[in-house]
Amino acid sequence: MVSYKELGFVNTKEMFKDAMKNGYAVPAYNFNNMEQLQAIITACVRSRSPVILQVSKGARDYANSTLLRWMGKGAIEMMKEMTDKPIPIALHLDHGDSFELCKSCIDNGFSSVMIDGSHLTYEENVALTKKVVEYAHKYDVTVEGELGVLAGIEEHVSSEKSHYTNPNDVEDFVKKTGVDSLAISIGTSHGAYKFKVKPGESVPPLRFDILEEIEKRIPGFPIVLHGASSVLQEYIEMINKYGGKMDNAVGIPEEQLRKAAKSSVCKINIDSDGRLVMTAIIRKIFAEKPQEFDPRKYLGPAREELIKMYINKNERVLGSANRV
Repeated sequence: MVSYKELGFVNTKEMFKDAMKNGYAVPAYNFNNMEQLQAIITACVRSRSPVILQVSKGARDYANSTLLRWMGKGAIEMMKEMTDKPIPIALHLDHGDSFELCKSCIDNGFSSVMIDGSHLTYEENVALTKKVVEYAHKYDVTVEGELGVLAGIEEHVSSEKSHYTNPNDVEDFVKKTGVDSLAISIGTSHGAYKFKVKPGESVPPLRFDILEEIEKRIPGFPIVLHGASSVLQEYIEMINKYGGKMDNAVGIPEEQLRKAAKSSVCKINIDSDGRLVMTAIIRKIFAEKPQEFDPRKYLGPAREELIKMYINKNERVLGSANRV
C-alpha cells in the first residue's frame, strides 16, 4: 500500500470547496505520456492553477502501474523545483469500471478515483459506487460517481446515445453512496466527434436547465462534467492540412464551459483537446521535415504547444488561473 500523501498528492476536497466558493472549475487533464504530463504541470504552475492529473484505465495499462506511480511522484518534484509556492495536484482514476481497478489505484497512490457504474442498473450503480466509497474513505481518498450516460467514444467508454441525468435520482444516489462528487450528463460527449452537425449548423447547447434542477436537489454539492473538450478547430485544420482526416469534428463551445464553471460544476474533464494539439504539431513537423527521426524534435514542439493550450484553458475557459 502506497499512500498518495507519501507521493505529495492531495485529494479533491479542498480543491472543490475553493472552486465552489469562488466560481471556477478545476481542470482535470488526461495524460498518456511524459510530454503531456510535463506540459500539464508547467502550464498549471505558470498560471497558478490547481490541477487534477487524470489517468484512464487504458492509460494506466499503457504506462504500467508502477512506472505511473513514479511518474506522478516525478511530476510533484518537478512542480516543487519550478516554484516555491506549490500548487495542489490530485492524481485521479478516470472512468474506473470495477471495484478491483479502483482498489488497485488507491493502493498505488491515487488520491481520487471515479467509479463509473452508469452502464449498470440504478440499483447496481448504487451498490458498486457505495462499495468503492467505503474502501476509498478508509484511506482519505475521494470518490466521483456518475449518473447519466454520455454519448461518444473514448478508449473503453462508448455509447451511441446519451441519457441525460435525471434530477430526481441525484439526492438519493448521493445519500446512499456517500460519493464526494457527481459526474452528470447534460449534453457533453466523449471523443472528437461530439455532435453530428451540418455545415452552418450550431452545436446544441448544454442542458443548463437540468444542471440548475440538480443544483436545487443537492445544493453545494460538487458536480463534474466529462467530455468537455472544445475540439479546437485550428488544430483540426492543421491535422487535415498535413495528411489527417478529421472532417466534422466538433466539441463544446468554450463560452458554454465558462458558464458551467461559474455554477456548481467544479471539475471539468479535458482529454481530446490534448490529443489533437499533440497530433497536429507532430503531423506538421513530419510533413515539413520528412527527414526528421529524433523524437525530441517533434515531441518537444508538441509539448510547447500543449503548454499554451492548457494555460489558455485555465485563464479563459475554466477560470482556475491565479487561484493558488
